[in-house]
Amino acid sequence: MTTLRRESILVSTDWLAERLDDDTIRVLDCRYYFDGRDGYAEYRAGHIPGARYFDWTRVTVDPDDPIAYRLASPEYIAARLGELGIGDAQTIVGYDDEGGHFVARLWLALTRYGRADRLRILDGGWTRWLLEGRPVSMEEPQWPVARFTLPGPSPDPDLVADADDVLRAVAERSALVLDVRRLSEYTGEEVRARRGGHIPGARPWFWQQSLDWDGDRRFLPAERIAERLQAIGVAPETPVITYCHGGVRAAHAALALRLAGIRNVRVYVGSWAEWGNRDDLPIALGIPTPSS
Repeated sequence: MTTLRRESILVSTDWLAERLDDDTIRVLDCRYYFDGRDGYAEYRAGHIPGARYFDWTRVTVDPDDPIAYRLASPEYIAARLGELGIGDAQTIVGYDDEGGHFVARLWLALTRYGRADRLRILDGGWTRWLLEGRPVSMEEPQWPVARFTLPGPSPDPDLVADADDVLRAVAERSALVLDVRRLSEYTGEEVRARRGGHIPGARPWFWQQSLDWDGDRRFLPAERIAERLQAIGVAPETPVITYCHGGVRAAHAALALRLAGIRNVRVYVGSWAEWGNRDDLPIALGIPTPSS
């Protein structure tokens, strides 16, 4: 596995503003909310000129999988992107208003299936775009249906982990399992599955720690993210498996870790939506003690 160079995945608002009329660029508004707000309604109220709305649950999630939110097949994702009007020769620029939270799910899918080169994330996203007073549109563009291909499991086959991988990592202590949910989810106080709690041995590290969350929500410099990870025992050579509830925050955390120089990072895509609903998998509650 390799780390990520910032310039290979993140673009600035200046960069995008200069390319809004470029037909080789497809801008996707990826805003989504778990608090009852409607991402598409927010998009219709105003978005970056030329952007289309992108719902990650309709494009990257397998609708027939009994485990919620797991990645769809490359054929399914490629077909949905083509229907949106995204072709093989075009570069996708994704943004949201949570520092790339939901764009990271698309990053996970495209990286897993061999087309990471087709995606860029607008650093700071909608938050920074508005702070800078840049133009806003309410027009919904229509792009002709195109052909987008995903070759399948990629040069990065170890980007994702399943429940067996996590069990093995816990038993053998071969990887650090990182819980990037809210602390209330980790302790079991907030229950979003049949069971609450966390994977035994997992360390809590909230996903927003990689961002200037109270500012323009850009990614922090790599060295700042690395410092925050070192505080919980994550070094560049540490194998890490991230998880959350549905594999979205975990994807963002994995992206941030790679930007920070952590080479061996996998995403447990089933996350707590699977683990918390399976009675055969162990759980832990509360805050771990230093010796646990």
